[in-house]
Amino acid sequence: MTKSKWRLSNLYLIAVFAILYAPILYLMFYSFNSGGSMRNFEGFTFEFYGEVFQDTRLLIIVLNTFVIALLSAAISTIIGVFGAIAIHNIRKNRPKGMLLALNNVLIVSPDVIIGASFLILFTIAGIQLGFVSVLLSHIAFSIPIVVIMVLPKLQEMSGTLIDAARDLGASSWQVLSKVVFPYIKPGIFAGFFMALTYSLDDFAVTFFVTGNGFSTLSVEIYSRARQGVSLSINALSTLIFLFTVLLVIGYYFINRRNNRPVGKEGHA
Repeated sequence: MTKSKWRLSNLYLIAVFAILYAPILYLMFYSFNSGGSMRNFEGFTFEFYGEVFQDTRLLIIVLNTFVIALLSAAISTIIGVFGAIAIHNIRKNRPKGMLLALNNVLIVSPDVIIGASFLILFTIAGIQLGFVSVLLSHIAFSIPIVVIMVLPKLQEMSGTLIDAARDLGASSWQVLSKVVFPYIKPGIFAGFFMALTYSLDDFAVTFFVTGNGFSTLSVEIYSRARQGVSLSINALSTLIFLFTVLLVIGYYFINRRNNRPVGKEGHA
């Protein structure tokens, strides 16, 4: 690669990252503005962060959001892992392709359509809108994500490993627990963290299925933003962004540790 092309590629990357992160940095910067607006920075303060932690209702919503995210990520990971294994074990190409297509449709479908569909379903089924409806909808749209994360690891795994385990007398559960699960562990972690982050920041689907005083952070931030600009929204958004960054960093180190060669780890 010539120097000119290298410089152009770097400039392009810098421009992309600037467009993506400049609004976030702008929002974070003014969360410390003592002037109470996003126009003139008058001084540095943690006042709006204090307002966030003193708002009891907001803290309950934060707790609801994390409970929903953790539960939906855990349940969808379990279902998604077994679903990916079931799809992988299908030998015929046509039914296997149909299942993969149906799985991918849920990922690429607009969130508004999915949210409206869940709203109609819960209304017909007589399920009251609230914690249960939000949890079920988050599990539903997270399962395809987990399947997509786990399937590549299953496809990388050699069938001789399973054959060898069976030749040594391993039961079906022992094959899964001792051979398959350890091998696909990076994909399982990736699916869990992706499901967790999708649940934390989902707005469109959650907006349709919330009710009876139950809310999540994304819906609450939207509601507060409509009432007027408040720097407590900036502070809250900054905290959510930093938490998401910590999740990504945590996933990076876990994935790096899982992909470390066994020989080096044993030598260390």
